[in-house]
Amino acid sequence: MYSYPLNGKSLELNAQKCTGCGLCTEVCPHEVFAFTDGVRTVHIADSDSCMECGACALNCPVNAIKVNRGVGCAAAVIGSLLGKKGECSCDSSTPCC
Repeated sequence: MYSYPLNGKSLELNAQKCTGCGLCTEVCPHEVFAFTDGVRTVHIADSDSCMECGACALNCPVNAIKVNRGVGCAAAVIGSLLGKKGECSCDSSTPCC
C-alpha cells in the first residue's frame, strides 16, 4: 500500500453532526470510513489510509468532516508521474479518484 505524507493526520469527524447518509463511505477511495455497528453514523476506520484528498469533506452535506486537502492529491499525482500503478490522480474538476 502507498504511504501518504500525513496519513490522515488532519482528518476530523464530528460524530454528533453525522446523519449517517454514507456519502463519505461512497466517495473515499481508500475506505477510511465505516458504519458503526448498531448506530446509523460513521467512524474513522483507518486514518492511516487517508490520502487527504478532501472528497469526504466536500461531499458531507452536514459538514461533519474536516481535512486539510491537497497533500494526498499532490502525492498521488507525483506517484502516478513516477509510474506507480494503481494511484489516483487529481484535477481541478474533481477532488480525487
